[in-house]
Amino acid sequence: MPFCSQCGTPVTDRDAFCARCGSRQPGFHPPPRATVDVFDNLSPRTAAILCYVPWLGWIACVLVLAANKFRGDQTARFHAFQGLYLFVAYLVDGIALRPLDHLMMPFPHVSRVVEAALLIASVYMMVKVSQGENRSLPIFGELAHRSLTEN
Repeated sequence: MPFCSQCGTPVTDRDAFCARCGSRQPGFHPPPRATVDVFDNLSPRTAAILCYVPWLGWIACVLVLAANKFRGDQTARFHAFQGLYLFVAYLVDGIALRPLDHLMMPFPHVSRVVEAALLIASVYMMVKVSQGENRSLPIFGELAHRSLTEN
């Protein structure tokens, strides 16, 4: 049994500090930590579905694009890029179109129609990805394919 280097009180190998005087023990080595990847149990299909959650999917998109697990998975990365472009469209709708709604007299609710279309596209993609189909939305899919090939 080792002893404290400062006061001589018996200490164990697992003690980083002496219980009596509180001094740090020089021979202490913390046990190795097991690294756990939060994406270990997440399937690529589930990750792709999460990328299309309206208004919050951008978080999943960024995590999928940054995760080592999906680095080689072109399908999951495609859906992450496409989900990001959908989120950008939500932002453009909310920041640019919504304030102009009152100025568009013949079409006073253009922003609401665009938001509904984006919501329908997000839900559509969630359903198609959950069924195992890889669909590409007209404009967003082309941008996602381009982003995928550039990386």
